[in-house]
Amino acid sequence: MNILMISKSDVHGGAAIAAYRLMYALNSEGENAKMLVCDKRSDNLKVIQGGSKLNNRWNFYRERGEIFLYNHLSRKFLFDISIANTGLSITELDEFKNADVIHLHWINQGMLSIKEIEKILLSGKKVVWTMHDMWPFTGICHHSGDCNKYENSCGRCPYIANPSDKDLSNLIFNKKKDIYSKGNITFVACSDWLKKLAEKSPLTNGHKIVSVPNPIDTDLYKPKDKLLIREKLNLPTDKKLILFAAAKASDKRKGTDYLIKASRLIASEIKDKIVFLIAGNEGAEIADSLSSLSICMGYIDSDKMPDIYNAADVYITPSLQENLPNTIMEAMSSGTPCVGFNIGGIPEMIDHKLTGYVAEYKSSEDLAKGINWTLFEADAETLSYNSREKVMSIYEQKKVAALYKTLYEG
Repeated sequence: MNILMISKSDVHGGAAIAAYRLMYALNSEGENAKMLVCDKRSDNLKVIQGGSKLNNRWNFYRERGEIFLYNHLSRKFLFDISIANTGLSITELDEFKNADVIHLHWINQGMLSIKEIEKILLSGKKVVWTMHDMWPFTGICHHSGDCNKYENSCGRCPYIANPSDKDLSNLIFNKKKDIYSKGNITFVACSDWLKKLAEKSPLTNGHKIVSVPNPIDTDLYKPKDKLLIREKLNLPTDKKLILFAAAKASDKRKGTDYLIKASRLIASEIKDKIVFLIAGNEGAEIADSLSSLSICMGYIDSDKMPDIYNAADVYITPSLQENLPNTIMEAMSSGTPCVGFNIGGIPEMIDHKLTGYVAEYKSSEDLAKGINWTLFEADAETLSYNSREKVMSIYEQKKVAALYKTLYEG
């Protein structure tokens, strides 16, 4: 089967990495899967660079520019919304014509326009759309927060400078509604949480909605000897290591303020027994703000992350907006238990007090309690074993690839 996966990037960002891993998994199972992107960063021959760098940059700035102007020259919500007013033309490409299945992933910021989605649907090809956030079934936002206006037709959008019933969110919502009616879409949510939200939107009416998790290579992310890894990385061998990792560690949506506060709430008698590892760009300020000893590791290449996860005793993700985080899956596959807030798909991944600790949303106190419980009260071997088994039973790439093959053939 020829599968063409459409994604903004191949390995830059969580959604791109998830799509790239699925492509790898499908090819490993005998399918012919390729990716079409406008931001290629790997050297994989299965990934096709679409458009020129100049044109792709223009599409990106054209969309951001219109949002900037609509919001009265404010950058406040510049990357919280997308309007898909421009993008690549793909339906005339040989890769598109030869494909049996068109599999959309995260296609924003100049990858595909809404009009191009219409052309894809009118082609009559099988269309599968993996939703890595809420944008496919809202007007313009990637995460709606406390707003549920997407359950009707959007309008009065909290991301708009002057919201009204017929504002930009309502306009784009109605455009999507019209275009989605031109064909059949199989919407795939990466978590049950996102599936339930998608079912509430009129944009998915008449279309199939299923929940299928992202895959992971469990041969790459696997448990290793913790002591040997720490010696290899020159990390403390006599402390409990707490890992926090994000591509941009300073992003407030990653919940770093709650992490900092939680570090200050950790009992004074255990503070000399722990060390925080901060991995990602712009992590120095966070590391300096933590009340315990911390090590800022900077950006870590993906091929080195399995060792980092194995070095840690616990992975903490205080994110405020999440679907199905790759980082939790990677940590658990490495046998490292996790602590995170009860938000999005996180409680589907972390089984409370079985593979880690699910803390009350936005509670630094409970986050600190979860760190303490995982490190000093729970049985480490049991947590590690349960974490690895959870990944092997649900997220292992062969199992996920098989689920997608069933969707493609259905």
